[in-house]
Amino acid sequence: MEELLRYESVEICFSGQAVTHDVNFTLHPGEILGIVGESGSGKSTLLKAAMGLLGENGMVTKGDIRFHRKNLPDLTEKELRCIRGAEIGMIFQDAGASLCPIRTIGSQIFESMAAHSKVTRAEAKEKALALFEKLNFSDGERIWNSYPFELSGGMNQRVGIAIAMLMEPSVLLADEPTSALDVAVQRQVVQEMLHLRELFGTAIILVTHDIGVVSAMADTVLVLKDGCVMEYGKAKKVLEHPENAYTAKLMAAVPRLRRG
Repeated sequence: MEELLRYESVEICFSGQAVTHDVNFTLHPGEILGIVGESGSGKSTLLKAAMGLLGENGMVTKGDIRFHRKNLPDLTEKELRCIRGAEIGMIFQDAGASLCPIRTIGSQIFESMAAHSKVTRAEAKEKALALFEKLNFSDGERIWNSYPFELSGGMNQRVGIAIAMLMEPSVLLADEPTSALDVAVQRQVVQEMLHLRELFGTAIILVTHDIGVVSAMADTVLVLKDGCVMEYGKAKKVLEHPENAYTAKLMAAVPRLRRG
């Protein structure tokens, strides 16, 4: 099967201190991989490494992160900018915080799209409103003209997901996208992400500590503890018949959000 993204024996260090150790996994087209573990286990760090967002003190010190046969840590910032957003999208835990508070949603969408393709403001708006409609946003025109502070936290998060998908990247990295949301909006976001996979065939890596969200979405699960892989395999097997004692403990820790 075709591989989109492969982590090969990845070690990531901050100021010389390793925070992930020998991490291996593969992401295929249309697959949803859930990475779970407690806070500080290195989940978000794995996503940031692919995007070149580790900061000055962080770096991949061993192994490769291969996307379409390119090793992402070896790319220059200019080369990475061509991939970020266009080929690999990212949703952050608090999308509202990544939106500029003094510019409208529409102007930020236009800027994001114009960075990767020649597009007019009218074309960007048309594409954005079409995606808003597919995601069942009730008033796309109002959202386009709104400032982030005029929208709820849940709506800002949903807008962040839409922005990440406007260039139709083949891979979407979702870093705790539901953790700051109430249960009703959380379910809505889960359904929207699943719908995006149906629409675009997007592969998703979902980082979360919420086993309920993973059980509702993931095809494959990787369990991380202190930067080490405890278990990796098909979601049904890992969630219902874990082989690792830590995984079993983690699975029993929270209630599940059922598919449907």
